[in-house]
Amino acid sequence: MVPPPVMEGPGDAAGEGPAPMGRGPAGPSGGGGRGHEVQRVAASASVAWERVGPEEAQAVVRGDASPAPGGSGPAAGTPPGQMGTCPTDLTLQLLAVRRKTGLPDPSLQRAMRARLRLLENDGREVASVLGELSARLLSIHSDQDRIVVSFKTFEEIWKFSTYHALGFTHHCLENLLVDQAFWLLAPSEDEETTIQVHVDQEALTRTQEILLAQEGPFFVLCPDHHVRVTTSPRGAGPQPPRRATGVPQGDAAPAADSKAPSPGTCSQDTAAVAAPEPLIPFHQWALRVAWDPIDDSVSGPVTSDVPLMAVGLASAVADYQGSGPEELSFRGGDVIEVLGARVPGLPWCLGRHTASGQVGFVRTSDISVQGQVSELESVIFLDEEERSFFSNEGRFSDEDARQLLRRMSGADTCTVYSLDRLEETDFEPLEEQGSVAVCSLAVSSGTDPIQSQQPRTRALLESPHLDPEPHETLQKVKNILEEFKSRQDCPEEPESWGLCAASGGTSPPDPEEPPFCLDAGADRTDPEALGSLLLFLDAPGYKDCFRGLYDLSLPGLSAACGGRTDEEELAGLLARARGAAKKAGLPMALARACFLLGRLCVRRLKLSQARVYFEEALGALGGRFGDLFLVAAVYCSLATIHLKQRNRDRCAQVTPKAAALLLGTPGHGCGTEAGSELLAHALRRAVAGRSPQAEARACFLLARHHARLRQPEEALPFLERLLLLHEAWGSPEAAWPADCYLLLADTYSRRCLPRLALGCVRAASLRARASLRGSLRSVDLVLRNAPRLPRPPSQAAPHLRRALASLGPGAGRALRGPLCASLARLHSGHGQHGRAVALMAQAAEAAAGAGSRLALDYLLMLAWLHVLGGRSPAALGVLECVRDGAVAGAEQEGVMANMAAVALTRTGRTRQAAEGYYRALRVARGRGRRRNQAVALANLGALCLRAGAGGLAQHYCREAVKLFSRLPGGEGGQDFTCVLLRLGRLCARRARARQAKCYYEWAFLVAAEMDHLEGQLRAVQRLCHFYSTVMPSEAQCVVYHEFQLSLARRVADKVLEGQLLETISRLYLSLGTERAYRSALDYTKRSLGIFIDLQKKEKEAHAWLQAGKIYYILQQNELVDVYLQVAQNAALYTGDPNLGLELFEAAGDIFFNGTWEREKAVSFYRDRALPLASTTGNQEAELRLCNKLVALLAELDAPREGLEFAHMALALSITLGATGRYRAGPMGRSTFLRRTASLRHQAHCADGKRDRLNERVAYHRLAALHHRLGHGELAEHFYLKALSLCSSPLQFAEETLYYVKVYLVLGDIIFYDLKDPFDAAGYYQLALAAAVDLGNKRAQMKIYTRLATIYHNFLLDREKSLFFYQKARTFATELNIRRVNLAPGRCWGRAPWLVPGPSP
Repeated sequence: MVPPPVMEGPGDAAGEGPAPMGRGPAGPSGGGGRGHEVQRVAASASVAWERVGPEEAQAVVRGDASPAPGGSGPAAGTPPGQMGTCPTDLTLQLLAVRRKTGLPDPSLQRAMRARLRLLENDGREVASVLGELSARLLSIHSDQDRIVVSFKTFEEIWKFSTYHALGFTHHCLENLLVDQAFWLLAPSEDEETTIQVHVDQEALTRTQEILLAQEGPFFVLCPDHHVRVTTSPRGAGPQPPRRATGVPQGDAAPAADSKAPSPGTCSQDTAAVAAPEPLIPFHQWALRVAWDPIDDSVSGPVTSDVPLMAVGLASAVADYQGSGPEELSFRGGDVIEVLGARVPGLPWCLGRHTASGQVGFVRTSDISVQGQVSELESVIFLDEEERSFFSNEGRFSDEDARQLLRRMSGADTCTVYSLDRLEETDFEPLEEQGSVAVCSLAVSSGTDPIQSQQPRTRALLESPHLDPEPHETLQKVKNILEEFKSRQDCPEEPESWGLCAASGGTSPPDPEEPPFCLDAGADRTDPEALGSLLLFLDAPGYKDCFRGLYDLSLPGLSAACGGRTDEEELAGLLARARGAAKKAGLPMALARACFLLGRLCVRRLKLSQARVYFEEALGALGGRFGDLFLVAAVYCSLATIHLKQRNRDRCAQVTPKAAALLLGTPGHGCGTEAGSELLAHALRRAVAGRSPQAEARACFLLARHHARLRQPEEALPFLERLLLLHEAWGSPEAAWPADCYLLLADTYSRRCLPRLALGCVRAASLRARASLRGSLRSVDLVLRNAPRLPRPPSQAAPHLRRALASLGPGAGRALRGPLCASLARLHSGHGQHGRAVALMAQAAEAAAGAGSRLALDYLLMLAWLHVLGGRSPAALGVLECVRDGAVAGAEQEGVMANMAAVALTRTGRTRQAAEGYYRALRVARGRGRRRNQAVALANLGALCLRAGAGGLAQHYCREAVKLFSRLPGGEGGQDFTCVLLRLGRLCARRARARQAKCYYEWAFLVAAEMDHLEGQLRAVQRLCHFYSTVMPSEAQCVVYHEFQLSLARRVADKVLEGQLLETISRLYLSLGTERAYRSALDYTKRSLGIFIDLQKKEKEAHAWLQAGKIYYILQQNELVDVYLQVAQNAALYTGDPNLGLELFEAAGDIFFNGTWEREKAVSFYRDRALPLASTTGNQEAELRLCNKLVALLAELDAPREGLEFAHMALALSITLGATGRYRAGPMGRSTFLRRTASLRHQAHCADGKRDRLNERVAYHRLAALHHRLGHGELAEHFYLKALSLCSSPLQFAEETLYYVKVYLVLGDIIFYDLKDPFDAAGYYQLALAAAVDLGNKRAQMKIYTRLATIYHNFLLDREKSLFFYQKARTFATELNIRRVNLAPGRCWGRAPWLVPGPSP
């Protein structure tokens, strides 16, 4: 057996040794990242520790990333996608597979990709999850199902590799990417699906090496099985090592010459350092100790066999004479029994000579053990107490399980009235339809990612189908009631559920109090008074009452010493006992007294004095091993002091023996914080021995040590490493890893790492053996760490199903009912009422079979589930059966009356429902249940609202609010919020806006106080609607919409978030300021990102268009065309011509309604939108586009081009005015005339009532164009056609004004264009008649002036001219106009035939 290797260099050389790394909460909390590496590294028996200091590697330490000559770069040879551009980047490939076969699952893969696409735009959730996994998010590539992460320190990559090896990355990302409904499935073992995260192991190893080299020197394993210290990553060039033998302990080893091997270096050594391989991260951390006292030689053979721990009998291979009484002397060939186990890497073990019976330390190199242990569990736990450590550490009692299942199964349903919330959707205002938040975490990608899979059920669901027929349900209820009546004397719940018996766990015996107590009134100076204490301390063997003394439990020590609590007084008493034991010759009493005195000195930091006491105790023992616990405690305490004082010589004598006692014998441990240093040294020896078994044993002892000291965070790296070693070497049937995972999850939970805790719980549930207690504890951990959602976390469903599957015939009957009821509540909370009904029926059957009174409660829950599932008749049948059975109490009668009234309300029987509510109200008042009274009154108000009695509904709701407001904080729950919102709606409908606002704000405050997100969302939505329609306020509307946006993010509702961003953008756009425009642009772009992730192409196209519109307002013309083009592409991608038509027209409207570049609207209307409208046969859109083109071309001085669109608009308006519709086909520019003729022919042939407005507008536009083109006759014709379509008689002033304007225009056309003053005078007189009827003085003055001019200058009627002139002067005086000009008007130049006459 080779002695442990030299630890020289890494600890002693401060300048060249590896820098110490963090431990516990401040350092890495994980082990090596590769399970196969455990076996690979453990392939050597013993190694030699040497130092090399290559000068070429200093560039890496200084941060120079360039590779050494002959080496490859960080990412050389890495396949695309395996690493990022930076060598410390890593790619996570996500795959959805079936767990058993490993085959891909396409449906889950699509759902995962859709969810990943949502997170790609806003990666905060992913970054938070990866942060707990000790990784930094760089980018998300949803199209490739990849996530790229980065690492900055070696500690980060160590933690991540550990979590990945333990499977936590799979489970954490699975919790993030799958829908809540995923966990409610009960798939068979063959079809169970999961998400796996694949990491390229070569890239991971390379990243570890690079980050390891950045932190300074590190340990490498050479092919010759020597472990050396280097600063160069693998691939930095050949570096021949030099052995550090002969270097004094504590001195730095000289750096090796990296240019040429030393003369003493053999060819084997040169080849050995050609490709050194870094040790795994956990070993790097474990070997980095500040000071190593052991000076072991480097000589000895090197073997590739894996050293195993050995137990049983051994034979001596050589003679040995012990150097002290504690060492065993023997001759070659003697048979020695190994007590405990022989640990590889430790020079000593404890043995018993079979011939003489003597017990002592034995050198492991002098014996050959016959039996070796291959099972990891047999060497980790050396006795039953150690084996039960993990199950006892996380004890989950019957009371804990009872409280958990009571909370999960919803027992309050049978004592608290339920509020009828059906009217929340029935009476929703039209403006608010579709805006109520549905706090769903489903992936909004068109289909439900989980429901797309095949429906699957387990044999656990015993019902043949999930939605039984009503008669089957009623018959089952009757059978349950009959069985329940036969067991009336049974208790409501069993006194004990027997979790320990069901789980197969054993509880540790409670430590006994010391049976001895020194008389407090005894004379402390009399030696005889200490006789009883000495007799107690001089017991030859170990007693259970000694454990408190050895662990220095001050209460136990003071109780044994007469109740003294002062340490000085205790020390004095023990000093006198020590003296008395010396005089009396009581070696065991002396040893224990000295040991206790040494512990007291350690407490007071008197280490030198404590060392003297411990050495005296060791001498008093004189090789006695009857009390092995005392021997181990003395050795460990003495070794701890030597380590603190850095006494190398004494450490070399004591520490190996203390480590042998700790690792090789069961039940021992260091009860002080300083003992962790000794255990860390033992772990270092185990690592040096290259034995996974010894390493696992040391990790277990360190984890137990920190757990007993209430330092769970310090135990994390050892628990993680222990689980990794089990994955590589342990038995898959072992039960303790599940408890270890749960202990690890509880520690993560306390460290505020909820996602890691959930991943750890999931890993525990995948163990081969699942206990009932472990499953229930897993449910508790899920409830503590799951995100706070409006619904219960569905991640608890698999653990509840496993708990059901593990039930036995005894406790199973009592627990089956609560477990099925808890599962039913989970399914009901997520809308799966059919499965919830089946599970609740099973719960009632199980409770009735077990004789539990919970069966009646489960029947009432079953009735309520029928109500929620829309099967009110079935619910009424269940309630009637329960009422006929006469088994319900008074309070349950009220619950049944309220529940039946709700069901009657939904079946339309208002009168019977009102009677039921009044009956429930009387029961609640009789029993003093204020909350139930409030709910009954609120339900009455809802019933009155359905019946149309708004005033009475408001009265009942106000009474309910009064009762809710008097309840203690939080007792009203979500019902109070719902009633306040209902009352606010009633007030808003009754035009009481201020009261409605107060109730909405009150509801929001109540929901915020309870931290109820769904209630806050509903209240804020009501306030948004209130400030937008009831009492418009742009500022308040923006404020509440933005707050609603923050709530939507908290519930992770991307659909609602996108809608709110779109709404807020429109609100800012309506404010009309540049700052508001820029805010609108920001919100539009954010909504655009969400719509892209949701793959809602229609919404995406509108968002692109909206952004282009805002850029147009901001006059950033270079971006307008880009955004409009992308919007068009998004619309065309959908293949929906109607969407394309809408987008093209909206794009044209941006320029049409603007003030610059209006000519761009023509191309959108004429070349893009109009052909699509013709293709789809949308004549309304065609008419609208033609009208816009006519108006736009007229303003752009192109009336002749607009003439054809005006004729087409006329034909379309005539066609649309008829009852029959003409469905047009595609129209080209060359077929315009044929199309127009066809429309006119259909209009001429159409029968029925016409809508004359569009036709009149078309005639008017056509007339205006002809007028502008100088076509007087055509303009007159079309104006007269437009006037002929006006209604008669005139009903509105606007119609009369239209007559005035059109007749004025006709008069101008006849007078100026057609040169006919006589006809012009007629049109002016018609306009005058309309103006007189309208009473418009300014129009009358204008017309009188025109008539006076015509009759004076052209018709030469002086009398009429003077009359019209006087009329005009009269109106001018009234209108304060000084001069009336009778000269020819603006168009005089167009009528040269006119000859001006003299003024009147």
